[in-house]
Amino acid sequence: MTDTRPTPALVSQRAVERLPRLALLLFCAAYLLPGIFGRDPWKNADIAAYGYMTSLLRGESSWLQPSIAGLVAEGGVLPYWLGAASMALLTPLGLDPALAARLPFALLLAATMALVWYATLHLARTEAAQPLAFAFGGEAHPVDYARAIADGALLALIASLGLLQLGHETTPELVQLAATALLLYGLAVSPYKTWHGRMAVLLAPALLAASGAATTGLLLALAGMLISQRSSYADARRQVPWLLAGALLAGIVATLLQAWAWRLAPLRDPASLARLLIWFTWPVWPLAGWTLWHWRRHLLKRHLSVPLAVLLIALAASIGMGGSDRALMLALPALAIMAAFALPTLRRSVGAAIDWFSVFFFSACALTVWVLYLSMHAGIPARPAGNIMKLAPGFEPVFQPLALLAAVTGTLAWLALVRWRTGRHRQALWKTLVLPAGGVALSWLLTMTLLLPVLDYARSYRPMVRQIAQQVPAGACLVAPEFSRGQLAALEVHGRWTLTRDPRRTDCRWLVLAQGERIGTEPQRQRSPVLAGWQLQTRVRRPTDRDEVILIYRRSS
Repeated sequence: MTDTRPTPALVSQRAVERLPRLALLLFCAAYLLPGIFGRDPWKNADIAAYGYMTSLLRGESSWLQPSIAGLVAEGGVLPYWLGAASMALLTPLGLDPALAARLPFALLLAATMALVWYATLHLARTEAAQPLAFAFGGEAHPVDYARAIADGALLALIASLGLLQLGHETTPELVQLAATALLLYGLAVSPYKTWHGRMAVLLAPALLAASGAATTGLLLALAGMLISQRSSYADARRQVPWLLAGALLAGIVATLLQAWAWRLAPLRDPASLARLLIWFTWPVWPLAGWTLWHWRRHLLKRHLSVPLAVLLIALAASIGMGGSDRALMLALPALAIMAAFALPTLRRSVGAAIDWFSVFFFSACALTVWVLYLSMHAGIPARPAGNIMKLAPGFEPVFQPLALLAAVTGTLAWLALVRWRTGRHRQALWKTLVLPAGGVALSWLLTMTLLLPVLDYARSYRPMVRQIAQQVPAGACLVAPEFSRGQLAALEVHGRWTLTRDPRRTDCRWLVLAQGERIGTEPQRQRSPVLAGWQLQTRVRRPTDRDEVILIYRRSS
């Protein structure tokens, strides 16, 4: 028998009660703020981006071509401009440079959250997305229904595991993420707020181009034109010329800023890509799959075609770049929107299973973090602290009262959330995603407060640079011929040396070499290569990485 229902959603007015705004803001704050304060830039992409910003701030490279030791940044320059400008404005006020560079990117993450909420709100208001009307009334009011779906989309974005670390870095991909969310918003809002939508789709592709994703911006604009052309809304069809103008503007920006960067790479391991898709997009991908199945007769409708097109383009970009997790991050806003439309069709048993899994899993994660913290600071139990010291030799635990207070507050809030969720709001549409989002926010908060000192010690290059500084005097000329971008940036940021990648410079008396790398075209397979004209002084390594060994040489003549 053919299903003739206009929509698979069957939602009563009781099910669309509003998620308290204070609770939603606390969710966002608990997710957004931890990880911004009190840490160095981490390896590899985070410190590399920060190194380019520092180079611009110090006037050591051109603003049109940020570079470190002559190594020019790939792709767009807009992210580096944002970080360097923020540092120029805020560091004279006494703010830590790393924090100053991180603040505009935190605002971009906040903007992404807001744009996803508003995009979902307007997509859920379309006629095709509305729930089935009841015979005797009582179905959800369209605006209340749209707000409940939007709340669910924001919670789904917060719950996405792939956004945790990458969303708190200072990398170009965060600008690309916000631009992708802006384009989603522009396409979603066009039938209701015409000029808002036009400005959004005009600027979003250009922002993608200026941040190193010009091809993705062009593809998204093209997909938007196809969707808008066949829309039943006249205002959406009138958006096509603006999307075309946005694509042209993106091409102009990419050309002027020399931001055309092709990063195509063969996909060598499909199994690795499958694992990445499973954990990086958890838990939104099962819900998005549920949406695709239950709304399969409505995939060409606006509320599904818009996020689905963005999802497919981001997924294709990730595959084309050899399974890049940073390209896949651009799919998370679209996945969150699609996951939200699964909520009106979820069975109660499925929602209960998600709740119980979230309670046990995230409570166990929180307990693990607390055990590690107590072991490091109180010695009870002793074994976890011993394992940490083996993995991070030289680390000394630091007691931070404010971090402890934040962690205690977050843990109590989690317990209150579990009690609140199980005791009330059982009919609310967004109920299924409250505990996953709260659990992710709790785990991130505890990790970035209780375990931040040891993580910062493990992920920062500062301990390694400090060891190099004990051998190489400040102000010396230092040759780093084949260092990675992250390593060069670490020397630039944490050290005070004149860097070059040319070993032929006769005025440089010091050379650093990563063990096992190449000098010119000849691989150095010996444990301690003997280089003509250079004398090996010592070797150092990052305390938490046995493989990252640095050999320090001094010119022998």
